[in-house]
Amino acid sequence: MVRVRRIDTQKARAAVRALEVAKENNRSYNMPEVNAALTEMFRGKCYVCENKEGISSFQIEHLIPHRGDVELKYDWNNFFWSCAHCNNIKNDKYDPILDCSQVDVDQKIAFRKRGYFGTEEELEFVALENNIEIENTIQLLHDVYYGSTPQKRLEATNIRRSLRQNLSKFKELIREYEEAQEYEKDDLKYAIRKEIEASAAFAAFKRWLLWDNRERYQELIQFCDLPILN
Repeated sequence: MVRVRRIDTQKARAAVRALEVAKENNRSYNMPEVNAALTEMFRGKCYVCENKEGISSFQIEHLIPHRGDVELKYDWNNFFWSCAHCNNIKNDKYDPILDCSQVDVDQKIAFRKRGYFGTEEELEFVALENNIEIENTIQLLHDVYYGSTPQKRLEATNIRRSLRQNLSKFKELIREYEEAQEYEKDDLKYAIRKEIEASAAFAAFKRWLLWDNRERYQELIQFCDLPILN
């Protein structure tokens, strides 16, 4: 989960106008304009699990459960883009959680994958500050990546598999950078930067691979405009 900034685009404005009309007429907020704007803003990625591949469907998700509150129900700033797995798990629980359109979640929570082939792997979410939003977000992340029901545990296995594959490719990219000649490094730096942008799958885990090895990858952290955490 990383920060996704809300940008005033043509699609976003169209979504806001459509929501105003839907609110006045008590119609569904699930409209083409809203779906198109959310797809654009979140770059086709679930805001919770950050998976982009192998997802059967995306859904409109209310960050703050509206529970019948009309203002929250049609508030564009309360709309997020979620895969069905994460949306069904979150539902109206875990309230409140961090708003990834307002804060850098990966600077509030450390995202790590422990273990490797032949050992027990474990995903770790560590609070860097203490408050209820962070606690709830960590609980949501755990339930999303490990599942909360037998069916969800099967779905979570697929998400972790996709995460493992993404991290493996990212590590290989880092190894290529380490072994590259100086004249080859610019292209690799660009590729690494693309892998840790907000639009990339599992960006939080990839960023923390660099942050946890900040002395070794200082040049990459600075090049990619990532903050150097203490």
